Order: sequence, then structure tokens, then C-alpha cells
Amino acid sequence: MNQTRVFLIFAWLMVATLLWMEWGKEKAAPAAPAQTTTTAATATDASIPTTASAPGAVPAAPSVAGTTPTAAATPAAAPSVTVTTDVLKLVLDGGEMRQADLLRYPSTADDSSAPVRLFATDPANYFVAQSGWVSQGGQAPTHQSGFVPEGGKTDFTLADGANSLEVPFVWTGSDGVTIRRTYTFTRSNYVVQVRDEVINAGAKPWQGFIYRQLSRVPRALVKKGPMSAEQYSFQGAAWYSSADKYEKRKYDNFVEDGPLNKQVTGGWIGMLQHHFFAAWIPGSNDTTTFSLATPSGTGGTQYLIREVGPGVTVAPGAKAETTARLWVGPKLVKAIEAQNVPGLDRAVDFSSYSIMATIAGWLFWVLEKIYGLVGNWGWSIVGLVFLIKLAMYPLSAAQYKSMAKMRKFQPRIAQLKERYGDDKQKFQMAMMELYKKEKINPVGGCLPILLQMPVFLALYWMLSESVELRHAPWIGWITDLTSRDPFFVLPIINVAIMWFTQKLNPTTGMDPMQAKMMQFMPLVFGVMFAFFPAGLVLYWVTNGALGLLQQWWMVKKYSEQPAKA
Repeated sequence: MNQTRVFLIFAWLMVATLLWMEWGKEKAAPAAPAQTTTTAATATDASIPTTASAPGAVPAAPSVAGTTPTAAATPAAAPSVTVTTDVLKLVLDGGEMRQADLLRYPSTADDSSAPVRLFATDPANYFVAQSGWVSQGGQAPTHQSGFVPEGGKTDFTLADGANSLEVPFVWTGSDGVTIRRTYTFTRSNYVVQVRDEVINAGAKPWQGFIYRQLSRVPRALVKKGPMSAEQYSFQGAAWYSSADKYEKRKYDNFVEDGPLNKQVTGGWIGMLQHHFFAAWIPGSNDTTTFSLATPSGTGGTQYLIREVGPGVTVAPGAKAETTARLWVGPKLVKAIEAQNVPGLDRAVDFSSYSIMATIAGWLFWVLEKIYGLVGNWGWSIVGLVFLIKLAMYPLSAAQYKSMAKMRKFQPRIAQLKERYGDDKQKFQMAMMELYKKEKINPVGGCLPILLQMPVFLALYWMLSESVELRHAPWIGWITDLTSRDPFFVLPIINVAIMWFTQKLNPTTGMDPMQAKMMQFMPLVFGVMFAFFPAGLVLYWVTNGALGLLQQWWMVKKYSEQPAKA
């Protein structure tokens, strides 16, 4: 029996099994549950406001120790403001960002495609970012009412040559307390600075707690085949704390996995989807309380992640300030790293497993460096394969050398099989003795395969998740490396490469059933790869082609003349 070949069969089956298991974990969100509950946004400190029991009412109508704050003095309805920068077009009022178009990211690969709309208020695509205040026994603006545009201006555009744009709102209570909220937008940036300044011109101290939250209805996914990356990309809420690091919750487990009531210093909360996300990032020294909720709203159950805090106490004649950042946009690795927020890079959800996410991050770093030289993501993948093959050359050389020597000794192995007939035990012992005498390691080629398996899995997640490759063309018919090959050219090439590679490998001594299985392996993997992202198949075709050339050379070098029987 050829031990190496058997090992390869099981190794590749394990790869396929791991992929299917992981895809099963990351299925698209199911229909909303029949019953919903609301988790209270509480904190260890009893002075921090708790949420009301009415779904969706918190913090618009919070209660603390049985008391209800006085309603805001400003009108309930505030005019919407439109903000346009070089990368974003937004509709917001002081408490809610209700529409966000990502101007540099078309919804589809068509030239006439509208930009991706990340935030929206229509029931089917509901997704908004909200922020307001609750006050213990006093007035406060909520995300639903209170803030109005300062100066009455409702249309803002980042001017040519300007680096930033400020959009101010204001709320004024009847007790002399004023809160000025300023949204600051920066050129070519998907981070919005949100600064709240509390000014107490009244006669009594004012205490309040800011809250920030993201609320959405799970989006309907666009299906492009059984291996569509969007179907298996994580969809749900995520958060980060210094104690427990990166955590996440899929929509179908929002309630089942229990309530979230976590007090955190720094950290962040977010809602993730394929290629894009939104996240609230409080100050690094701010102590806030994270919670989840499933309030009922227009269009069905909404999924909400909230952080409450920090609290401020403002004496008469004094001021206080709190700031946070709101990320609204694509999962751009470099831009996310530039924020210097611990754990925010995990929003680029390469894998649920930190080690695989780390490997994927390394691969993307190398891929990005190559892209900086060649300017094409497809050729960058080809370059990445060359570098990986170069790094693994000593191991691969040992693998192909071992296979070439086994091929050279096929006549002697055939003689042993004929000599021992059906006595498989004696045949195996004789064959192992031959390997030992001729210094052939039958499993010497397994290590490169073992090393390639995690690389293969990490590369799948990296290519599927990287927004940098979204709609990125390679050549000719490959117009999107994150979608499957539309004409199955690369999968067919892969089948041919696997078939030729198979012909170079020795088969003498293999069980007939195993030999039959091996004949079908190129076809099996061809069908499986037909639905993989084209970038991943390009990687595997390039890897297989280089491996075939290397193996052909080794066979020529070490087995030109068959060993005499």
C-alpha cells in the first residue's frame, strides 16, 4: 500500500470537511424568532440608568429607581441634514445616522450600479446608528428627539481642498442645560468624530449618561451559488473588551446565548456584514456598559447592540465633554489599523479562530505588498504563491524527491507484490524493508501538505473577506476575484493539473479500491473548486502548476532509469 497516497486522500478530505464545518457555522441569519425580549442596558454602578421594559423605548424613556425623566423641551421632530464628502453621502439628524451611501463602492460590478447603502430606514434593510442622553431626574435629548441643526443649515458638502467638515447640532433644556453635538468628517475617511459638549447655565447640577447604539434588521443575502462567500461570512454583532478580547453573536443566537451586560473601559461595539461594518468606538479611558437587545420595530425584530456611558456631572456654570468615533464603511485593513484601537482589526472577520485570523492577516500583508508593486490583485495572488512555494521549497523538494525515488523502484515493488500475492502483511513488511534499504521515506512528502492546509483555509477566508479584492478583476473573463469563475476555466485547468500530477506519482502497490478513488479525485476537486472564489482557485491552479513542474523535474532527475528488479 502506498502510505503517502492514502495520507493525501485523508488530508484533502479533512480540508473539505473543515471547510464545510466552518461554512455551516457561518450560515446566513434565519428568520426572526417568534418571540422577542429586550435586554436591559445596566451597569455595576446603580446610578447608571436602566432601560425601560417597553421594547425599543430605551433610552428614549428610561427610568431610574422608579423615577421618570422630564421630556425634552425641544420639538420631537427635527429636520434631516444631508452630508456629502468624497467617500460618504449621509442623511442624519442630531441623534440618528439613518442613511449612509459608500460612494466608492458600487453595489454590483456594473458601471451604472448605485453605491452600497450601509445605513437605511426602509423595513427590509433597516440599519441605523443612534446616540442620545439619559439624565437622572432631569431633561435630556434622546436619539429620537431633541437635537436640531445649529444655525438651521441642512445641507453640507466637503469643499474642494478642505480636509474636514463639521456639522453642528444643539439641544437646549428649560433648566438651562445645553448640549452641543458636532459630527466631524475627514477627507477619504470612514470614521466620523462625534463630540458632545454639555454646558450647564442653570442653577442646579446636571447629571447625564450618554448612550450609543447600532440597530438593524438582518439583511437579505445575495446568493451566487452554493459556495457564495457572502452566505458564509459572519453577519451579526461584535464587541471587544480588554478582558475577554474579541467576541461576536450571530443573529440567530442573539437571545439563545444569554444576555450581555459587560462593563468595559475602552473597547468597541459593532455590527458586521460581508465586506462592510459599522462600529461605535468610545474613548480609550471611558467606562461603558455593553448590552444586546431585540426590540420590535417596523419590518419585524430588530437586533441592537448598545453601550451606555460614560456619565458626567456638570456643576452650575461648568462644562463637560465626551467624544466617540463612529466607523461607517468598508473593512479596509490599513484604515482600521490606523485607528490604533485594540481589537478593531478583528472586524475584518478572517476567522473565528485567532490563529487562523493571524495567518490570514499575514497572508494579506504579503499580498498587499505585492499589489503595491504589480497593481493587480490577481497577479498579486500569483506572486504570493511563488513566495509560499519558495519558502516551502526545501520541504517540497524532499517530498518530490521521495516520490521520484518511489517511482524509480516501481518494478521492484511490483515484483514483491507478485511474490507475496494476497499476503498483504508480508508484502508490506518487504516493501518497508526496501524503503529502509534505499533510504526512501514514504511519508516524507506529508509535511508540506500539512503546512499548506492551514494556509489554504486562511487564504479562503482572507480572499472571501477582503473588501480590497471586491469586484477586483484579474484578466479577461475574471472580473471579480471574490466570485466564482463564470466560465469554470480555472477549475477545468485545475482538474488537468491534478490529473497530470497523478500520472507522475507511483501507483504500484496501491490497493485497487484506493487506485479507483484516486482516479476520481481530480474530478471531485474540480467540482468543488467550480464554486469557490476565482481568487482562491487561481491560487490553487498556480500552486498546482508550480508543483507539477517541480515534480516533473525531480522525476527526471531521480528516476530516469528504473531500478532493476
